[in-house]
Amino acid sequence: MQQVFEDIDQRQIKLWGGHTVALRHTLANREMFSDESLAALIENIDPRHMDISTMGDDVTTWGHVDRAGHSGATVLEAIRDGRIWLNMMAIEKVDPRFSELLEQMYSELEGALPDFRTFKRKLGLLISSPGAKVFYHFDVPGQALWQIRGRKKIWIYPPSEPFLSPTNVENVARSLDKEDVPYEPWFDDHSQAYDLEPGDMLHWALNGPHRVENHDVLNVSLTTEHWTSEIRRSYAMNYGNGILRRELHWRPRTRAMSGPAFWAKAGLTAAWRATGMQRKQSYKRVLSYRIDPDAELGRALIDEKDRTAVTI
Repeated sequence: MQQVFEDIDQRQIKLWGGHTVALRHTLANREMFSDESLAALIENIDPRHMDISTMGDDVTTWGHVDRAGHSGATVLEAIRDGRIWLNMMAIEKVDPRFSELLEQMYSELEGALPDFRTFKRKLGLLISSPGAKVFYHFDVPGQALWQIRGRKKIWIYPPSEPFLSPTNVENVARSLDKEDVPYEPWFDDHSQAYDLEPGDMLHWALNGPHRVENHDVLNVSLTTEHWTSEIRRSYAMNYGNGILRRELHWRPRTRAMSGPAFWAKAGLTAAWRATGMQRKQSYKRVLSYRIDPDAELGRALIDEKDRTAVTI
């Protein structure tokens, strides 16, 4: 079986987890990323695990798109000629090739990285238009981005104030907000910028804010997400602090991930989720557009009275 990674050296091993790490992979020419394979994946994935979006030049233009029953090939056509970003989540549940790939990815990483042990791993696939953007945001689990086809630029920012506030992390951890957070152009002066080519992979510090712009070509990328014991503790701390701050109007005094206060927050998190409040309060996607390969930018606006909301 062909290795996923070309090489992982000692410098990258020491930087892993706390800093951005750039690696090379061997996935770019595999048949599973052909147009035919991608079209089949679009048609077979659970609709709840697919988010199609469109955007203009700033975050206020971001909108969600209904597949509207189109074939996978038609959706690819709309993406190639439009301004669309398709995110398919947990693709390892759809096609056994991706399940095997996900297992191999983490087997190689855990074999090379001391004390790196993961669970709740997921593999996502991004297909996006020339010039498409993802605005400033962050992710809750551990993340990596793998470039397969096309070229894009990514900016990665420190996961601390002023680039990311505790309140931002708390609200996203609780699914009250999307991953989007406030952005100022001067943040770029403190970012790391990378131009990604097929075969490039990036992993960055937990909760690191980032934004993406495609070059003038169709892009296909993978995302991996994972949890570790430390990430799970961070999640419980932020979730518990969010309940204290927003629901009980009590300003949290610590972000510690051990000790009595932490375990109290972990218990509060578990209890809150058990009540079903997580789902009741979760952010909902409103499908404002539908795929239309004949329309400008590959999508058409849906009349407001016909729009639907989807809980994520």
